Amino acid sequence: MKLGVFNPIFGNLSLKELLETLPALGLEAVELRSGPVDRREIAAGRYPGQAQCDPEVLLADRGKLEAFRSAFDAAGIQISAYSCHGNPVHPNRSQAEVYHAAFERSVRLAEATAVEVVVVFSGTPGGSPQDPTPNWITYTWPPEYAEALEYQWNEVLIPYWKKAAAFARAHGVKIAVEAHPGFSVYNLGSFLRLREAVGETIGLNFDPSHLFWQGVDVVRMIRALEGMIYHVHAKDTYLDPVNLPVKGVLDLSPELKDRPWYFRSVGYGMGEKVWRDIVSALRTSGYDYVLSIEHEDALASRVEGVKKAIGVLRQAILSEAAGGTSWSV
Repeated sequence: MKLGVFNPIFGNLSLKELLETLPALGLEAVELRSGPVDRREIAAGRYPGQAQCDPEVLLADRGKLEAFRSAFDAAGIQISAYSCHGNPVHPNRSQAEVYHAAFERSVRLAEATAVEVVVVFSGTPGGSPQDPTPNWITYTWPPEYAEALEYQWNEVLIPYWKKAAAFARAHGVKIAVEAHPGFSVYNLGSFLRLREAVGETIGLNFDPSHLFWQGVDVVRMIRALEGMIYHVHAKDTYLDPVNLPVKGVLDLSPELKDRPWYFRSVGYGMGEKVWRDIVSALRTSGYDYVLSIEHEDALASRVEGVKKAIGVLRQAILSEAAGGTSWSV
């Protein structure tokens, strides 16, 4: 298992600076943000952007693409995945087209650079063909919610991802859907529904932080997902012992001190023992790829947060092949 990082943490660096920084931190891999490249979306801050990987530029120029690949080889850094977070099923067609085009460019870039995984969100449709805004539905009563949910899945999500998966499969790429509240795929049941409808091209980008605050036992969930985890984020969640018992997990308090939960650097939420158990469960379930550190800790700077996460994960990670017991030699 290798230790990597999701590059928006270092989005202020040039590619050259990034590839100097990662080995100095002891990292072996990087997950690259690859879309959307539409500057209006990045400027609006809708989803994280950076200036280290522009698929549109790289796919249009063979020389730039080869230089890009060579830079990673020279630095000894593996690209674990391209990440194209967005909402390709947005009810606003112009927005959906931006994210869909970014997805297809990311898949093509993955094929061109021999990267096996593209990380995405499932997206969230509107509640009906007339609904202009995404509608995240988490309960089936009153009955109109159940009807809207069936519309979203049967008329929008499944048809879209069947076509998207066929496109990815044709280019030799797997899709890792990141389960995230606010999107249609946000937990085990919603992920399995999509995978069962679409097929094995769809797997999971497993991010424990999005599950901790939903009350999920992440180790048990990993065991239930044997063979279905294609990429992993390393990010932690702090569950506030004062606010959580009285506010519940769906509270929207804007101030950190008032919130029932918030994201932390690895080790500042669940503790090192939990992360050791996560690493062991991943290996037991057949995942021996990359842990990609993601920073969203409001209490730590980017650099310090990453360094703290590296310190914990270096103690937890198993980087060598299992060797069996002493008496089995």
